[in-house]
Formats: sequence, structure tokens, C-alpha cells
Amino acid sequence: MSVRVLVADDQPLMRAAMRTHLQMEPDIAVVGEAADGAEATRLARLLSPDVVVMDVRMPILDGIEATRRITATQSGTEVRVLVMTTFDLDEYIIEALRAGASGFLVKDATGEELVRAVREIAAGQAVLSPSVTRRLLDLRGRTLPPISSSATERALVGITPRERMVLKLVAQGLSNERIALAMGLAPSSVKTHVGHLLAKLECTDRVQLAVFAYEHELIRPGWRNQPDEP
Repeated sequence: MSVRVLVADDQPLMRAAMRTHLQMEPDIAVVGEAADGAEATRLARLLSPDVVVMDVRMPILDGIEATRRITATQSGTEVRVLVMTTFDLDEYIIEALRAGASGFLVKDATGEELVRAVREIAAGQAVLSPSVTRRLLDLRGRTLPPISSSATERALVGITPRERMVLKLVAQGLSNERIALAMGLAPSSVKTHVGHLLAKLECTDRVQLAVFAYEHELIRPGWRNQPDEP
């Protein structure tokens, strides 16, 4: 069965480019286009796509409010939202998370990255590109109050050292395959660790895991994967 996609962007050329890349794939069908947030909200209700690729800056209704309305009024098949962002929109990233977005992609992403993100979100995963996670980390450092180390350790009770390393890499936007490569594990083992983290930290997806890691300062600017896992 094809992944049904609604593309929402106020720039006709951007919509055409995304449609072209997506419709080249045999398992993806673009079922509609919207030029503003209000139209995206209406078409999401009418067409019930699996994924809405949502621009942030649009007339009449912006992408954040459109995302909020789409995710808050689900009926039947769940509609997931992939937000397209740019580096000058830092202030919108957290708002889109709160609105229920399942992932973020920067507008200079390749067609292949767009296709992969749509497939992953349709499959129930969450997508955070590494560049967006870096912006989230910078934003957290500028705007959120510090959290004590004791508070962080209390929040991580029951989390194993290996799970902690997986959490850090998830927060950097790495896929299970890349985490497996970095840690010398099988992808199936990484998937198991991610599942345990979701359950233990009471998170619904990878986006929430990333936010948890930022809020508890598990990663900071300049953090890199070091061989400190067991």
C-alpha cells in the first residue's frame, strides 16, 4: 500500500520539486497540495493522508498552528506531520514539537532525504535531522534554565550505561543503523534499546527522547560519540 502524502508550502516551485521527488517512488503517492495552513488543515481532514509535509511560514494560517489542528483532531487513520524548517526559524522548532510534529527536515535536504523521512514517519518513527538537532541543542543552551546533575541522575534511574549512550545518539538525530555502526551493535539490538528507553522515560517517539536529552543536558555543544559505553 502506498504512503499517502499531502504537500503544504506557499511556494509553487517548492511544492512541485517535492511532488516530483516523492512521486518517483513506487510506494509513495502525493494526494494533494496546499498553499497555506488553512488549506492544509482542510485537505488533511478531507484526504486523510499518512504524512503531511508542512512548511512553517505560510499565509492565512502558519504551519505550526496547522500542525496543532491536524494532530489535535485525529479521526480514523492517524495523520503525521513532517515540518520543513530553515536555520532562521529556531524559535519555531520547539513550538512545532509542542504542536505534535513527528519530525523535522531542513529545506536544503536532498530528495533522497525527503523520501526517507516520509517513509520513516509513515512507519511510526520520528525524524530529526542532525542539523536540526544541533539547532535544538543551541536553542536549549540559550533559553532553558540549567538542570542540576542530581535531577538528571534521578530522571535516569533504571537507564543502563548502554541505553544512555543510545539516548545521546538518538538526540543527535542518528538512525538505528548509524547508531548500530557507531556502537558496534546489531540494528535489532539498537531497536530494542530504543524501545526500552521509550518505555522507561515514558516517551512516545524519538523526538521526545531527543527533547529529554536536551532538557537534561546529556549532550552539549561539541559533544561527540566517544567510546564510553560499556
